[in-house]
Amino acid sequence: MELHLKNRPMALGLFLLAAVPSFSQQCKPVFGSFEADIQPAASCSGPLCTAGRAWGGIQGDYRFKMDKTIPNGETEVPTISFFTGHSIVTLKSGDQIFGTDTGTLDLPPGHGGFASLITLTGGTGAMTGATGQIRLRGEFDPLAGTTSGEYVGTLCTP
Repeated sequence: MELHLKNRPMALGLFLLAAVPSFSQQCKPVFGSFEADIQPAASCSGPLCTAGRAWGGIQGDYRFKMDKTIPNGETEVPTISFFTGHSIVTLKSGDQIFGTDTGTLDLPPGHGGFASLITLTGGTGAMTGATGQIRLRGEFDPLAGTTSGEYVGTLCTP
């Protein structure tokens, strides 16, 4: 029994080390704004695609492709759906950051608000191995064909 208890803190320590970013990464807080246009269905392989720009802590052009939507199951708010998707931000340097998006969206005839959590999953050039998370909140206007809002989060690079 004593041997089992001695190994327990070691196992917990290994678990905690696996859960934190590498110490060789440099993490910084980022915040800013974004705006985008809904892309034509002919150029989108998902239910919704947008393309636009971001400025602030992350600056560049970005593309988002929604992979799927899932009804929320609540009859009181039937216009709100969950979604998943992927984003690519092309920075001014030409390097790219990749992200996996999860969130909620209020579709027409709803109010058009949305919230998303983008988990950063790598990139190219100086962004190879990038990690972090970005939280978005904004407005979706299907009649104007636009989205806009703010983001805040952390970007970690090797």
